[in-house]
Amino acid sequence: MTISTAAPAMAGGGLLARLVRLLRLPERVPYSVLAIPLRLAVAEVFWSSGTTKLADWGATLQLFEDEYKVPLLPPDVAAHIGAAIELSTPVLLVLGLATRPAALVLLGMTLVIEIFVYPQAWPTHIQWAAMLLVLLCRGAGWLSLDHWLWKRYGATARG
Repeated sequence: MTISTAAPAMAGGGLLARLVRLLRLPERVPYSVLAIPLRLAVAEVFWSSGTTKLADWGATLQLFEDEYKVPLLPPDVAAHIGAAIELSTPVLLVLGLATRPAALVLLGMTLVIEIFVYPQAWPTHIQWAAMLLVLLCRGAGWLSLDHWLWKRYGATARG
């Protein structure tokens, strides 16, 4: 096919034009739809960790004393803080409430885990960080309480 015959095929809805439209279809997916699995995936990871901590608090304290070694904090304080973060922020993410602050807190926790606890698990941590950075930078999307509060109350509810 020459250039002169390709142009009418594109203009007339030919096979190539249909293929181009098909390949561009994912670009039309709204961010809010993409944010839902990001919020749910991150929430599940941290919620599971938090509920595991609660299931056997004695073992959790032992892990913080022997393995986790978070600097500057006594093991029992670090365990309580970690469990509180892991049980509260996932709820916020699922609801899309205070999404940016929750993502920032979890990003900080991810960095602590990566630097001080499990540096060899960086492939997993970079995935968490990537999802959290998107949520931090873009928010929860319109399918969220953040959006509803923003619409209802203005700048005081930005999350």
